[in-house]
Amino acid sequence: MSRFDQAKMLLQVKKIQKELQKMVIEVEKGDGAVVVEITGEQKIKRVRIDPDSVDLEDIRELEQWIEDAVKEAISESQKV
Repeated sequence: MSRFDQAKMLLQVKKIQKELQKMVIEVEKGDGAVVVEITGEQKIKRVRIDPDSVDLEDIRELEQWIEDAVKEAISESQKV
């Protein structure tokens, strides 16, 4: 592979990386109680919790929604 081909490939990789940075995958759990946003680079961008949808007497449920949302978001980002 020539240096030109290597440079061209490097530019393509950088372009794809920029596209992945801009891509946002959103996963919702608990009927919207928890929303996780993750980039195509698998970096968590945001976690939103709707306080009106959360039962403070059942924190385990909230923890499960967060865990499930993060796992699904990571899984979806790996498909990109």
